[in-house]
Amino acid sequence: MIKGNSSKKDYKKLIKEVKSHDRRYYQESSPTISDYEYDLLVKEIERIEAAHPDWAEENSPTKNISTDTTGNFSVATHRVPMLSLANTYSEEEVEAFIQRVEKLTERESIPFNVELKMDGVALSVIYDKGKLVQAVTRGNGREGDDVTANARGIHNLPHQLTGKFTGPLELRGEVYLPLKEFKRLNEDREQQGLEVYANPRNAASGSLKLIDSEMSHKRGLEIMLYDLVNPPKEIKLQSEIAPYLKKMGLPVFTKEFTHSAKSAKEVLTFAHSVEKKRAFLPFEIDGIVIKLDDLDERSIIGATNKSPRWAISYKFAAEQAETVIESISVQVGRTGILTPVANLKPVLLSGSTIARATLHNQDEIDRKDIRENDTVIIEKGGDVIPKVVSVVSTGKKRSPVWKIPSTCPHCGGDVIQKEGEVAIRCKAGAKCTGQYIARVKHFIAKGAMNIENFGIKVIQRFYALGLIDSLSDIYRIEKEDLLELEGFGDRSINVLLENIEKSKTPELYRFIFALGIPFVGVVAARVAAEYCRDIKTFLKVSKEELLELEGVGEKVAASIVDYLLDPVHRKEIEDLLDLGITPTSPAEKQSGHPFSGKSFVMTGTLDGYSRLEAKEIIEARGGKIISSISKQTNYLLLGKNPGSKYNKAIKLNVEVLTEKDFKDLI
Repeated sequence: MIKGNSSKKDYKKLIKEVKSHDRRYYQESSPTISDYEYDLLVKEIERIEAAHPDWAEENSPTKNISTDTTGNFSVATHRVPMLSLANTYSEEEVEAFIQRVEKLTERESIPFNVELKMDGVALSVIYDKGKLVQAVTRGNGREGDDVTANARGIHNLPHQLTGKFTGPLELRGEVYLPLKEFKRLNEDREQQGLEVYANPRNAASGSLKLIDSEMSHKRGLEIMLYDLVNPPKEIKLQSEIAPYLKKMGLPVFTKEFTHSAKSAKEVLTFAHSVEKKRAFLPFEIDGIVIKLDDLDERSIIGATNKSPRWAISYKFAAEQAETVIESISVQVGRTGILTPVANLKPVLLSGSTIARATLHNQDEIDRKDIRENDTVIIEKGGDVIPKVVSVVSTGKKRSPVWKIPSTCPHCGGDVIQKEGEVAIRCKAGAKCTGQYIARVKHFIAKGAMNIENFGIKVIQRFYALGLIDSLSDIYRIEKEDLLELEGFGDRSINVLLENIEKSKTPELYRFIFALGIPFVGVVAARVAAEYCRDIKTFLKVSKEELLELEGVGEKVAASIVDYLLDPVHRKEIEDLLDLGITPTSPAEKQSGHPFSGKSFVMTGTLDGYSRLEAKEIIEARGGKIISSISKQTNYLLLGKNPGSKYNKAIKLNVEVLTEKDFKDLI
């Protein structure tokens, strides 16, 4: 960061750097620095402009809203500009903001409405006569991307409001991805060999702006609405907006997450209480928002081109810890991607002991100049994925610059980096030890072939002993091979072999998914299985056929066909089939069943079914599983020890099914 005496050249360079980060954050949903680091860069521009006002450029990020338009959607104009909040990490600046508002309104102890600051994507939502008609991103504040088709898939956003309406109703809110959905999405991307999202905010942004609206609908997006443009005359206060919207069936903050305050002390007391609860919330927040409660007085105070003067966000610094990188190792995934990992001196962070953190890729290591034995700051990206933020100390004699090896650390084979890709891959494919073990781990996983008692240590041991060298070798293991092995008694051998035998009749989509075809996750595997119906048809499927299927794009279709044409993979599949693997055809979806066209949410633990089994029963009968309760939900399937969804279902009059009710309907 530029500090102290800065030249005009430094100033221009800083603006260029911030604009580069804007593009990565708002348009590509793939930032390379934290929000805090970005905010400090903007603060530095503010400092320079204050010292040299004649240098200030019209395109400065201090004067303009960074645009999030992508060029992939039609652009819509906001009827009322959609501004961006000024923010601070300083308690002193919160106090200064409140004093400034009191001075402008000529009132003391003026009421402020305080609420959570969701870490998501700002969206303007318009209803006409109670019907959802348009959704537009912030864009540059004046116009943004029209993402109406994608917004219709936001799980808790009703298409029709409760009540009677005449004219249009424009709302402002934040689209976010619940942490549970974020974890599920990243697990799916990891299985497909795709780069995972760094945090829920990036995942929400990327999901909302997918060109394929059907894919966007499957991402589990939700929204929190917090403002009403041009409210009716009877609404005088910000604190009256949430109850008004709630009556229409719209998602708003509950009372525990809003607060009325008349002083900086009261605001900060609420902020501290929220920060303590932050780790237990089902969604990601990055602070609180402080708004002047009186709507009429807001118009007196006004706004700049970029931000309202009557509101500010107080942001929490990400929870961080300082530790030492003891070494850097390389993991090899099933698709051959080499991922550098920092092995850390164990440190407590967000309630758990962290000993490893991802370094993502070589570009990330080079940008931050990370080396072994450096003292670093780590944080949990989105409070989920541990990552190295920055180097804080290097010692007198620093370790050499670290580079991903030119040969695979597992098999010694050559590595390659394709043009335009950040990823570096091992070229050895199935011959690579690391890739093979990762492939087997994926193959036997619960969502794939589901072979229990076959953990990673068993895989590594069997491979080292030469018992398995391919996926099909799993089904060649015999009792005699295991009798002499230490730690394998008669009972454990029988259980393992029984589990292997039980796995021989997987559903077709599970078998396709288990093969580990690059870019093919559970959803794409299901779509292909529904179309092909049996394994013979799948083995002959063409790229043109696959491209006709909803949810299968160019990359997935090409990957499936390339995989099936590869002689090594083809022989592997044939060997598996010869050894008795018999994928079963997808069940025909029942029409006219009570589940047909109905949406289900599950909570608690069922006695007679796993969640996966219940999901498949519902989907086979034409129903669908969704993640969150709303008035549009048809059924809540209730198990033992239910969570908060049960209370919400009761409040919304959603029909609750016990396990017995569920069986009766089946």
